[in-house]
Amino acid sequence: MALPECPKCQSEYVYQDQLNLVCPECAFEWNPNEEAEQTDEVQVKDANGTLLLAGDKLTLAKDLKVKGSSMVLKIGTKGVIKRIHDKKDHQLDCKLDGAGDMMVTAKFVKKA
Repeated sequence: MALPECPKCQSEYVYQDQLNLVCPECAFEWNPNEEAEQTDEVQVKDANGTLLLAGDKLTLAKDLKVKGSSMVLKIGTKGVIKRIHDKKDHQLDCKLDGAGDMMVTAKFVKKA
């Protein structure tokens, strides 16, 4: 029997636990017989395809130049996500070590 993908992270590794379905990757549990809840939450994924949430710790996956400055943020710089936006170019409002508050594109970070 084929089980549906996880509605939160689209993982295919879903298993059944009594009446609920469980995703081992994001720990989301849901009852497939109940109507799916519609949320207005913005879902953003990192360079590896991992779902990012506010409060997650991250590291930069690439050296990034800061617009309007001669500063370069090096690969491996750590930070924390403060907010997630639905903007096309810079989805993450982060606090980065040594740089302060910055807006970063999600495809240039990895979840730590």
